[in-house]
Amino acid sequence: MKAGRDRGKLGAKERNGLTDGGGVQSLTRALVILDALAKSDGLTLTALARRVALPPSSTHRLLTTLQQHRFVRFAPASMSWHIGVQAFVVGNAFLRSRDLATAARPYMRRPMEETGETVNLYVLDDGAAVCMAQVQSPRIIRAISRPGGGLGMHRSAAGKAMLAHMALGDVTGIIAKQGLPRYTEKTIASLDALHADLARTRSRGFALDDEEFSLGLRCIAAPIFDESGNARAALSVAGPTSRIPDERVASLGAVVAAAARLVTLEMGGAVGRGA
Repeated sequence: MKAGRDRGKLGAKERNGLTDGGGVQSLTRALVILDALAKSDGLTLTALARRVALPPSSTHRLLTTLQQHRFVRFAPASMSWHIGVQAFVVGNAFLRSRDLATAARPYMRRPMEETGETVNLYVLDDGAAVCMAQVQSPRIIRAISRPGGGLGMHRSAAGKAMLAHMALGDVTGIIAKQGLPRYTEKTIASLDALHADLARTRSRGFALDDEEFSLGLRCIAAPIFDESGNARAALSVAGPTSRIPDERVASLGAVVAAAARLVTLEMGGAVGRGA
C-alpha cells in the first residue's frame, strides 16, 4: 500500500488539475474512475484503465490520490480497487439532504408486509427512474432493484407513474433522449402506445409494468408529488407474475397508491393532481 502511494505522487500541475489545456481534466477523470468503481464489485488496475479509457499509469496516479483521501481502497488479495468509505460518507450526506428516502421508509414497510413483495422508492434523475431505497420481500424468490440503479422511463412502472403526470413537452423530451428500446416483446415501443398507457395510469391511479422490463416480472407503481404537484418520485411493488396475477393488480395498485399518497403528505406535497 505504501509503495502504491509513493508511486502515485503527483506533480504540481496535476495536483491542481491544470493538465491538458489548463482545465480540470484530472478532476473529471477521477470522477469517471469513481463512477466505474461504483458500478462494479472491484476492478484491477488494468481492467479499470480499460473501462475508463485511460493509460494505466494515469489511472494509477489518480487512484493513489483518491486512496489518500479514502475515496477508494486497494484489496491486495485480489489486486483490485474498490469504492472507499469516504465515498459512502459523501453519498450518505446526499441522502440526508434529500430526506425523501428517510421520510418514505416507514411507509414502505407496510405495503411490503401487506403484499409480501419488495417495495422500491424511485426518483427522477436525468430522465431515468433511479432506485433510492428498498424494503425487500422476505420471500426467497423476489424482485430486486439495485439501489442507485436506473431504469428506462417507458419500460418501468415507476417511470410511467412519473411520466403520466408530466407535461407533454417533458414526456416528449425524455423519450427523444432515451428512445423506446424494446427489452421484451411486451415493452412499449411507440409513442401512441405510450400515451395510451399513461392515460390508463392517470385514470386508475397507478402504473403497471406488465413484463415490459423482464419476462415473468410485474411491477406496480404510484407517483409521489412535490409541493408544486410535480411527480418527481414513485413507490413501486415488484414481484413474479405467479404472485401478481391479473386479479391481484387492482388491489396491489390501491395499496401502493395509498402509501405513495402518505409519502406525498409527509413531504408536504400537493395531492390534488392524481395522488
